[in-house]
Amino acid sequence: MPKMKSKSALTKRVKVTKSGKLMRKAAYTSHLAPRKTTKQKRQLRKVRLVHKSDAKRIKYLIQN
Repeated sequence: MPKMKSKSALTKRVKVTKSGKLMRKAAYTSHLAPRKTTKQKRQLRKVRLVHKSDAKRIKYLIQN
């Protein structure tokens, strides 16, 4: 049986930390940006953790 390929689209969007947590960028950053406040755009620039309920499934999809 051949080796399972990782989902390349997902590997571009998620970064794994040394402790095994998954980091992601926030959604809604660029679409309709002019109407968002400066505070809202600044907070959307932050990197967030993937929720633990999704992390197990994502780790399975990005493994090589």
